Amino acid sequence: MNTPTITLNSGHRIPQLGFGVFKVDPAETERIVSEALEMGYRHIDTAAIYGNEEGVGKAIAASGIPREELFITTKQWFTEQANDKSRAAIDASLQKLGLDYVDLYLIHWPAAANGLYVEAWRALEQFQEDGLSKSIGVSNFLVPHLQTLLAATDVVPAVNQIELHPAYQQTEITSFCRDKGIAIEAWGPLGQGKYPLLEETPVAAAAAAHGKSSAQVVLRWHVQLGNIVFPKSNRAERMAENLDIFDFELSADEMAAITALERNGRVSAHPDEVN
Repeated sequence: MNTPTITLNSGHRIPQLGFGVFKVDPAETERIVSEALEMGYRHIDTAAIYGNEEGVGKAIAASGIPREELFITTKQWFTEQANDKSRAAIDASLQKLGLDYVDLYLIHWPAAANGLYVEAWRALEQFQEDGLSKSIGVSNFLVPHLQTLLAATDVVPAVNQIELHPAYQQTEITSFCRDKGIAIEAWGPLGQGKYPLLEETPVAAAAAAHGKSSAQVVLRWHVQLGNIVFPKSNRAERMAENLDIFDFELSADEMAAITALERNGRVSAHPDEVN
């Protein structure tokens, strides 16, 4: 399976489609990630707070896939942002994953009220220099957070991983990031099932026109916008379906109709509320 890649500002390439393990039961993670790897996924997105890094690591070890063919992301939780905790946090993640390095390490939330994300970023800069992570980035950062970060530090984040789906496209932060060379990763790319996205007329019409599912159409919309996506599923047939989005293309009119579904429809926490 030849998944398209995007070159990050760090010079490293990331598969544009990956597999996410948010809310995947730790007891089931090894089996589910093993299935994903067998299907052809090579990009896995996890986080310390998910509690399933160990399962991801076991699946990687059992896969026999050369390390350089995989792209593994994990994230630092906001309680580990202080200097005296950052190194222990990445070391713990690497130990659980059974890896010498990750391909991408993210600050999971800015937790701006704690005032530590700049300090945390300086630690991530050191981790990159030390080879513990090939690229470093942020998650759930808004424009003010990034402006503060860029003014105070040296390395521009490779990515910003944010909630993004047709009803909530975050145009201010996405435009800012693209202007700065920061790639956009869309979490919750299908709206987490919290609104009837897959039944929306433009989505359903495009699905019928291309002989694809509504979920495939939305993932294709993301890819054509240049977003990096990593949908999750516990079901093998859905995992395979999510991977099968590179043999069709949405027209300009279909893209515009789906983009017009924007309605400021956030379905998760606001970044300033997570501290």
